[in-house]
This record gives sequence, structure tokens and C-alpha cells, in this order.
Amino acid sequence: MFHGLVDLFFPPQCAACGAAGTGLCERCVPHGTPPLVRALPTLRVYALGEYTGALRRAVLALKDGRRDVAQTLGERLAEMISPPMLLAPVRTTRTRRRVRGIDGVEYLTRVAARRTGATVVCALVPLRGDAQRGRSRSQRLAARERFWCDAGLVRGRSVTLVDDVCTTGTTLEDCAAALRAAGAVVSQALVIAVANDDTLLS
Repeated sequence: MFHGLVDLFFPPQCAACGAAGTGLCERCVPHGTPPLVRALPTLRVYALGEYTGALRRAVLALKDGRRDVAQTLGERLAEMISPPMLLAPVRTTRTRRRVRGIDGVEYLTRVAARRTGATVVCALVPLRGDAQRGRSRSQRLAARERFWCDAGLVRGRSVTLVDDVCTTGTTLEDCAAALRAAGAVVSQALVIAVANDDTLLS
């Protein structure tokens, strides 16, 4: 009810262009766009597009707690899911959830799962609050062992990671290492956007 009242008095606007009606309009992030594929050392990452323009503005709005943007991004992400998949969102810290009122990545993962019949498993827990946003490339690459994984939820299962943006790939590789240490099989990740990089595959 609360969110309905918010929408009534403050109608949703596209996070990318400001058009009324939705968190992210069809013109800015169209349906059916073939995913970009990026190769990391141990993962293949599938993304809606590059971290520029409309997608960059959408990711920033997601990080600022916009549920309407999370809803739309989850619907777009669903187009890259082939059920049955077990999806593990890269969750944020409790402090950031309190500030934003939402864990954007977990939210959009659940939206995508409902649309596809996939299963969400919140097995990853961030150990420290040192977010990647605002860090230099060298600082990002140096970050390691920042997640704990609940082995009872993933042992012996094939898991697909979900995150909002992939820049250096360090966070995804760190999460994959935690999952593998817990006995999971991890070979791919789904993200909203990837930073432009020469490891993008055609």
C-alpha cells in the first residue's frame, strides 16, 4: 500500500531519460537485446550491455534504492535465464540495506526468478563493508575474501551468480571462490552491465 501511495503522488520516471511511467523505459533499455559476454579467469559473464549511458544511470539509481528500477531490471535480466537455474545474488551489507531500504541485486534477482521459475539462494554474506563503488582499479583488484558462503545451501549444486555491474570482475571471482570452497559448481554470472574492456567477447 505504501509503495502504491508513493507511485500515486510521485509517478515513476525512467532513471535514464526521465520519461514518465516506468523505472526504465523500453527506449532506453529495450527487450530482447543479445547479451554481451565477458571472459573472466574462471567465469563467463553475461550482461544486458555496457556500463555507459542508460544502463550506467540505471545501475546508479538501483544503488540509490529505486525499487521501480530494480523491478524493470529484473524483468530484463529474466531474458538471460534458462530455468531451472539456481541464482545467488551478490548481496550488499546490512548497513547499506538499511540506508537504501532495499538490497537492489537481491530484489531484481527475485523478480527475474519469479518470471522464469528459477530459484534464488541467498548463500553469500559480505564480511566487510568496504564497497567497490568509488575505489580505484588497483584497490578493486586487491580486494579478496570478502564473502562467506553457507555451504548447506549450495554444496553439490550448480550456481549462477547475479550482480549489478562487473568492472574488474574481482567481486564476482571472489564470490565464485567462496561458493566453490563451499562445494558449489560455478561457471557463469549474470549482470546488468559490464565496464568496457578488451575481454568482451563478440
